[in-house]
Amino acid sequence: MKLGARILKTGIAIVLSLYLAQILHSPSPVFAAIAAIFAIQPTIYRSYLTIIEQVQGNIIGAVFAVIFVLLLGNHFIVIGMAAIMVILLNLKLKLENTIGLSLVTLISIMETPSGNFIQFAGIRFSTIMIGVFSAFIVNLVFMPPKYENKLYNKIAGTTEEIIRWIRLSSRHDYDHQQLKTDIEKLKNNIKAMEQFFSMYKEERSYFKKNLLEKTRKLVIYRQMNVTAKKGLDTLKRLHRFENELLQLPEDFKQAIQEHLDYLIYRHEQLMLRFIGKVPTPDSETENDVEANNKQLFQLFLAHQRESTDDTNMHLYHTMQIVATIIDYSEQVEHLDILITSFHAFHDNEVQIEDTNNDY
Repeated sequence: MKLGARILKTGIAIVLSLYLAQILHSPSPVFAAIAAIFAIQPTIYRSYLTIIEQVQGNIIGAVFAVIFVLLLGNHFIVIGMAAIMVILLNLKLKLENTIGLSLVTLISIMETPSGNFIQFAGIRFSTIMIGVFSAFIVNLVFMPPKYENKLYNKIAGTTEEIIRWIRLSSRHDYDHQQLKTDIEKLKNNIKAMEQFFSMYKEERSYFKKNLLEKTRKLVIYRQMNVTAKKGLDTLKRLHRFENELLQLPEDFKQAIQEHLDYLIYRHEQLMLRFIGKVPTPDSETENDVEANNKQLFQLFLAHQRESTDDTNMHLYHTMQIVATIIDYSEQVEHLDILITSFHAFHDNEVQIEDTNNDY
């Protein structure tokens, strides 16, 4: 159990909303706290979007509550009918995220006593908006985690795990069941990488110089994600078609192992080069990659000519392995070009802190 930034901000937002509601003498400060829980977000930009949506959703809930009470009363069947209408309108306006808070606004207003109904409705609506704005203030004051750190560390950790398994798989030296379990974990890591990328992309840069640098970083991080996915695809092919690999000629198997060793070494070096831990090499390696890919393809064609498999299933599976490795190598090469270009324009070292992922 760890105390993450968002957990802490949620608690602070609840305290602030209750405190403000008490200062303003709200008769039901608990509704402000409920609204704050709905409105808290991991980034300032998402908080800005949320507050706009929540204002619209609350207005919808409040308006429907007033209309239904004035026309039909506040019987529980009427409340249910009003809730259905609020949900439908929110869906129509593509405000799905505000449905929960809209219903809280609706029910809190419709259950108020009939006497001075409009006054009570205004108080309840204002109380809920206190909670929404309290969450926004907390997101502004308490800065969100540095998602670039989280993004890079997640990519680096996932890439390191993929590389380790590829190295073992190419040598047929691994536990099958453990690899199968870890492949599922790596798939979840890939999804987490995409989430962190989305959050980092939403962080705003207020200076033109920083904006340009961040734009280039976004391109690199996107390519890092793609390259890690291709590495995982390669690992899955090696795992799935291990028997086909074992049946290949020795020179073909050796070429695949050497090519994979070269690829994962370059992938490893690129991750470190991006943060300045490895210098940019002077020699060009693009020709080496192309030569290795051509050699691998020529070996596959030679194996195809010599194959005696009538069903061609063995060749079909071998082709998938070769194609995946070549695709992986092209993504590694593209990542190399992007990182080299980035450091040519930005001499400053990329600062990445080792952080734990929190909620």
